[in-house]
Amino acid sequence: MNPRDPALTVVVGEVEFTAIRAQGAGGQNVNKVSSALQLRYGIPASSLPDGVKERLRALADRRITAEGVVVLKAQRYRTQERNRADALERLQRLIDSVAAEPVVRRPTRPTRASQRRRLEDKTRHARIKASRGTVSE
Repeated sequence: MNPRDPALTVVVGEVEFTAIRAQGAGGQNVNKVSSALQLRYGIPASSLPDGVKERLRALADRRITAEGVVVLKAQRYRTQERNRADALERLQRLIDSVAAEPVVRRPTRPTRASQRRRLEDKTRHARIKASRGTVSE
């Protein structure tokens, strides 16, 4: 496993957590305890490199607002601590997905030999198809 680049690691001080009540089944506990967390991470104010910020903002993801704030809701677990760790891990995975700069494709020309092979194959295929016609006597 590759060690993570420190510049691409989420700084916990840049993340804002808000405790909210979880949705769904859970009995009376879900109505009393705010164990779910909403994570807010401002991309423009973060310490990420500029290229990563641009690729993160360019993602077509509904969790990223028009102002460039990543909003994640973590309610998988029953404790705030585990939900906090889950939200941070999901944010880190989102950042890791855009960390690598995309490789720019440079168009190349086909080689002379590949062009020759393609034309020979077309000629061979045309002969095969021509021989399928009706036989005249």
